[in-house]
Amino acid sequence: MKRWPLFAAAVAAVVLSVGCATLDQQQRAWIFQPSDRSWGGSAALAADMDNVWIDFPSRVTGEPVRLHGLWLAAQRKAADGPVLLYLHGARWNVEGSSPRIRRMQELGFSVLAIDYRGFGKSTPGLPSEDMAYEDARAAWSWLAAKYPQRARYIFGHSLGAAVAIDLASQVDDERGTIVEGAFSSIPDVASSMKWGWLPIGPLITQRFDSIAKVTKIASPLLVVHGDNDQLIDSKLGRKLFDAAQGRKRFVLVEGGSHHNTMAMGLGQYRDALAEMFSLR
Repeated sequence: MKRWPLFAAAVAAVVLSVGCATLDQQQRAWIFQPSDRSWGGSAALAADMDNVWIDFPSRVTGEPVRLHGLWLAAQRKAADGPVLLYLHGARWNVEGSSPRIRRMQELGFSVLAIDYRGFGKSTPGLPSEDMAYEDARAAWSWLAAKYPQRARYIFGHSLGAAVAIDLASQVDDERGTIVEGAFSSIPDVASSMKWGWLPIGPLITQRFDSIAKVTKIASPLLVVHGDNDQLIDSKLGRKLFDAAQGRKRFVLVEGGSHHNTMAMGLGQYRDALAEMFSLR
């Protein structure tokens, strides 16, 4: 992963694009960076995960959608164990998140991880904020129908954290929400970048305004951030946490980057899950 922040592209798109349609498309392309690629050897770690297909009609586009997902059952075969919807960030497909998916399994979850439209084997096309929200909601409905009696949790990393916050603000049957490398909004991310002094906030169409939604989350919220995150400043994760109104906890992982915070802070994760959700 390049050190150039993923969301700095939103700034460039606003500054360089001409016309509303072009501006919106440029932001969507740069923020999501959709692809069918994974990174390093992560695809191999997904080889024994089960494929899941979720079909639904899109209200956003008016067209049928097929989402591809990966299912990894918990190591212990408890029929009533917790299940987790995993929402990944930008650039890489769902296989690129396989190390985190396996760590969540290690922490006791059965995991459903999905690709949004435009990623991996899901319906192709340029994703948008509203489309990603709709994809997450469809996956949540699938999970709820499949495992109605099991405690269900929402997890999002980076851009997926914003998708997770939106989903958690819309549903009332989640047992808890966990976000890592989260931010308060895309305008806030843009203002923290090199060109943050430019008055481009009103021109950003893909706003991912998590700070306005986090107050609506009724379930406990765990916010995790690395103190060495060079892509999303931990201050933005703290800002999101401070705005939350319900039961919450903020975990700062010393030395954690945008990519290795879960690996470095697995023990802190385990302690926080035990405290917040009574999971061991």
